[in-house]
Amino acid sequence: MMEYTAIEMSKRKRIALIAHDNKKDELLNWAKNNRDLLIHHELYATATTGRLLEGLGFQITKVKSGPLGGDQQIGAMIAEGKIDVLVFFWDPLEPLPHDPDIKALLRIATVWNIPIATNLASADFLISSPFMNDTYRRLTPKA
Repeated sequence: MMEYTAIEMSKRKRIALIAHDNKKDELLNWAKNNRDLLIHHELYATATTGRLLEGLGFQITKVKSGPLGGDQQIGAMIAEGKIDVLVFFWDPLEPLPHDPDIKALLRIATVWNIPIATNLASADFLISSPFMNDTYRRLTPKA
């Protein structure tokens, strides 16, 4: 049985934003509609999504493109405690060559017990949660 420890997430969350190609417009519109909330947090994104978000005026820390290892970089950041929230608009109906990386990212986010939004509805619920702008004690696997 896995042991857990509680860590406190600060009011300023570290949010990873990722979108597959045919979901990028959806994520960009969501980010634009939630700009006033997102600008109070630290934002990370894979390369192409990050460049598009920068075009909307967001300050973004970018990692590599998803297929070139960016999904894995975000996963490593989650495991290292450097990402608090994952917003990943992925397309489960579109087979992609880096599907194993996507599954690994979702798995690691679940293991490390971070909030995950994978579509517009879950992203809306997540961003509107009172926990987004307050501290939160999250259980994580004990190393």
